Formats: sequence, C-alpha cells, structure tokens
Amino acid sequence: MVRRKVRGKLKDKWREKRWVQVEAPTTFGNTRIAYIPITSDDKALGRVLETTLYDLVKQDPQQYAVKLYFQIESVEGERALTVLKGHEYSREYLRSLVRRGSSTMSFIRDYETLDGFVLRIYFVSFAQSRINASRKHAIRLVAHKVLAEKSSTLTYDELVQDIILEKAASDIYNHARRITHLRKVGIRKTKLIKRPLVVNDAPSTPDAAELVTADA
Repeated sequence: MVRRKVRGKLKDKWREKRWVQVEAPTTFGNTRIAYIPITSDDKALGRVLETTLYDLVKQDPQQYAVKLYFQIESVEGERALTVLKGHEYSREYLRSLVRRGSSTMSFIRDYETLDGFVLRIYFVSFAQSRINASRKHAIRLVAHKVLAEKSSTLTYDELVQDIILEKAASDIYNHARRITHLRKVGIRKTKLIKRPLVVNDAPSTPDAAELVTADA
C-alpha cells in the first residue's frame, strides 16, 4: 500500500526576514552602504559587505579603483552599524601602475593604533626607473617611519581615514622623493587584524608582526 505524503504548510522564509540599512562608520559620515534582509540580529553580526570609495564620497571616478570592506558589528533597530575591515586597490588598477624598466618597492607590516587596534598595511611604491637595493631599503625605512608615527598617535578611525584618502601616501611621498624620483606611492591594501579587548577598561597590547618585504 502506497502511503501518501502529508504536506505541511511551507514557511515563507522571506516573510521571516526584515530589512536593515547598513551604514558606514562615522568616519565615512554614516553613509548607507546597502539595504539588506536579515533573519536575526545575531546572524547579521560579522557579515562583510563590499563597496567602493566612490560610492561613499562621490568625488573622483578614479575612486572606483578603491574597494572597501565593512563588517557588521551591531544592529540597532533598522540600522546595522559597521567597522572598516580593510581596503584594497582593484587588480586592474594595480596592473595599470606597473611599467617596464622601472622598480617597485613594497612591504607588509602590522601597526598598532593609539586605541589598540592592529592594522596590517601593504605598502607599495613605483619609481620612474630602475634603482639599486640601497635606495629601495631607504624608501622602505621612510615609509615605515611615517606609518609608525601615525599609528602611534592616531586612533583606528583616524588612521584608516588618513590611508583611504591617501594623506599617508602623500606624506610618505614628500619624504621619499628626496631619495629618488617616484611615480606613485600608495597603501595598496589594509586588513584589520585585531581589535582591543577591554579588561578593566584597559585595551590589550598585541604584538606587531615582523617586516616582510617583496620586490617586483
């Protein structure tokens, strides 16, 4: 005897969801990043959304080449608040910066901000022509000194704003151009590594990573 399957009432999962507005941090003017459906506040936490710098500030079309990643850290009613998880240049933009017959200097290092955040910074610079190893080393030292000074005196929000809007790169360029002629200086990528853990109202002090260099 064939038993008939009892069909229960199907749940409409979309009706169980609610829509929230995802906002960038105050550093970026609380601009709306996206409007997304969520099933619960807890499940929304940790979700990462991608946008471009141009979508936030709408100043220069070249800002489309800068990708920003925001992670939801809290939900307040119909608003989802975020923290900047990192940024990076698009692959197409990076490829456009490479020139035959010129040198590229880069390094990767972790820096701790004044308020205890640890940010991994990927520095890159492009010279007008081929340069020797000693000049490459000197440029790296200059870049590290500028970034170390900034990270020790700025909060996380202040530092990432300095980086995203390329003020940090401009400061490095002004110092490094005394060493050799540079075509481009930039922070091609950042990644938030650690956030401060509050214990008795005191932030933790995680150790910074070792300097990693890479020549193209």
